[in-house]
Amino acid sequence: MDHPVTARQARWGLPAILILYLALGSLYAIYTPKWQAPDEPAHYNYVTFLAKQHRFPILKIGDYPASYLEEVKAARFPGGMGVEPIRYEFHQPPLYYLLAVPAFWLGGGALLPLRLVSLAIGAALLLIVYWTVGEVAPGRPLVALGATAFVAFLPMHLAMTAAVNNDSLAELLLALGLLLTIRYLRDARVAGDRADRARERRLLVLLGITTGMAFLTKTSDYVIPLVVLTAIAVRHLWLEADPPCWRGTLLSVACYLVPAAALGMPWWLRNVAQYGFPDLLGLGRHNEVVAGQLRTAEFVAQQGAARLLHDFAVTTFHSFWGQFGWMGVLLDQRLYQALAILSTMAVAGFLLWLARAWSRRAAAPSWQIAAGVILALSGLLTLATYVWYNTGFLQHQGRYLFPALLPVGLGVALGWREALRRDRALWMAAAALAAALGIEVFRGLPTWTLAMLVGLAALLAVRRFLPPKWDAAIQACPYFLLLPVDLACLFLFIVPQLGPR
Repeated sequence: MDHPVTARQARWGLPAILILYLALGSLYAIYTPKWQAPDEPAHYNYVTFLAKQHRFPILKIGDYPASYLEEVKAARFPGGMGVEPIRYEFHQPPLYYLLAVPAFWLGGGALLPLRLVSLAIGAALLLIVYWTVGEVAPGRPLVALGATAFVAFLPMHLAMTAAVNNDSLAELLLALGLLLTIRYLRDARVAGDRADRARERRLLVLLGITTGMAFLTKTSDYVIPLVVLTAIAVRHLWLEADPPCWRGTLLSVACYLVPAAALGMPWWLRNVAQYGFPDLLGLGRHNEVVAGQLRTAEFVAQQGAARLLHDFAVTTFHSFWGQFGWMGVLLDQRLYQALAILSTMAVAGFLLWLARAWSRRAAAPSWQIAAGVILALSGLLTLATYVWYNTGFLQHQGRYLFPALLPVGLGVALGWREALRRDRALWMAAAALAAALGIEVFRGLPTWTLAMLVGLAALLAVRRFLPPKWDAAIQACPYFLLLPVDLACLFLFIVPQLGPR
């Protein structure tokens, strides 16, 4: 249980995070130069088509004008070069674009109102993240606030939720699906009765509706059925002392799958009618249209597998934290080094927390362990789809991991919390010094990186002797550090490098 003060802090902590997120996100929406977010012209053209044609678009050969796209990006989207030919997102499911149409009409087709729609959806995502972590870790408001703050202030994620795209709605529906799934596991009873079964099936129907809406938003959400079906099996085979018979289990599966399929089926049938069987998602047509994109096999043939793995790791890290525009705006290497140190602290702290949690697993409620497994499964499935996508196309974009931000944010919050505990401070300080010494001896460190590691070790050593009343403020430090990074990304990198020439 957190210190009692932290429970009171949670009352203002969540509103403060939301206000800061909306303020920073509005700055990104206003000051990010027009069309300088990945795929934004293509998403905007989808909304335009719906608003003006009142029908769904069809992806056709020629909707990915590769040479023109490279030319207009190089020229920084000047006024004389329109974006109308850029239509390669026309295969996407329609839900986000339908929600954006009223803003298009009210704003007269202006870009900013559409960006603010994405920003508002991102704010709803933060609420879901907070509630979900609160379910998994009851009595730990600082962990819920930490996970929410990480999702809110991650620079690349902030930039994407302030741009026109369907990512924010896809993440919201996936997070909502995880929240409902965790509540479904929590409500497992030691002895089932008719009322319990009725509640279970109502929740499964709601999960099915959420999944169906996700089907109509983005293919990255197609991990949800695997997660929910796993949860049904876990509840019936493990959590419940009086599980239903096989007919009851099939009924539970049907309560989930029928509404999900009923919502997704019209879109799938429409795609088959337009693109042919078995192209239910339009991805086959998309692969034909984007013929100009670099394939992974071509890169390996030219550069080799070792270079591919190196670029995959480095570019994924950079673009997860911040690589802006159309992957052309990198941050200063010193910023990436600082973010690498924060990432290492999170991973090390999470492993320490995991070891401690494993040693105390006998005292943890079974549903809570199951919820952790479900969150981990969701994250691993997103990672697997990212790796699989990169076996076909060379798309080392860390933002494709953002559907996993809920479990990642929880892991980061637990990791930073564990790494900054008072009783671990001297050990962590020694580890930072040892890392600095080891890397310096074997590889050599830039002066700035060495100074950061030594400075971190000194701060951790001081932390050991600070009074307990400072604990909450100390654990919030990594999140506060992200705020100036967000401002620096926008005003020192995005605006100067992507503005009109």
